[in-house]
Amino acid sequence: MARDTGAKCRKCRRAGEKLFLKGDRCGTPKCAVTRRAYAPGVHGKKPGGRGSSEYGLQLAAKQKLKRVYGVLEKQFRKHFDDIKHKKGITGDLLLARLEMRLDNVIYRTGLAASRAQARQLVNHGLIAVDGKKMTIPSCEMKVGQTAGINPNKSGKNYFKNLEPALKNKNDFPAWLTFDTVSGTAKITAIPNKNEIGVNVDAQIIVEYYSR
Repeated sequence: MARDTGAKCRKCRRAGEKLFLKGDRCGTPKCAVTRRAYAPGVHGKKPGGRGSSEYGLQLAAKQKLKRVYGVLEKQFRKHFDDIKHKKGITGDLLLARLEMRLDNVIYRTGLAASRAQARQLVNHGLIAVDGKKMTIPSCEMKVGQTAGINPNKSGKNYFKNLEPALKNKNDFPAWLTFDTVSGTAKITAIPNKNEIGVNVDAQIIVEYYSR
């Protein structure tokens, strides 16, 4: 399976804002965006910057959304192709499709500090969907399904150490509920763009792919 092994901090600096790709580290003074608040590369400190054309803005939005959710181009295009003929606003549908990925659901519950860590938990068989082990991070969750700690792995020290933080967590998305006892989330609705909280104009990404 293809993986993006590029430096995460460079992606945040290229976007010009924190994408929280390294979890808790992004909130500390060690964050690269805090320490070097300019684009990477030898021309990073020059005024103006790249991507001021219409195409450049569309490309920058696409790249930013890919980096936020940690998907590569081929998979990102597949997500777009899956929703482009569905009824509704295509940009909003794309955001919802990415938000309903299993790795993102696990991240939103607080079981992982970042989406990259959530993918690792899924890949290692520590996560279950509807009570059954699931090892595909891109699995599309449906309304009514549950996702959380694999019952056979609940005794892991990693999950035991998370218990105090999960009991005090109260910022769960409105489109899911979370049972802190079992460590399981239930999808109650399809998220809308206002609940997702990703600062990207997804509609110009639709325009990019419609060229």
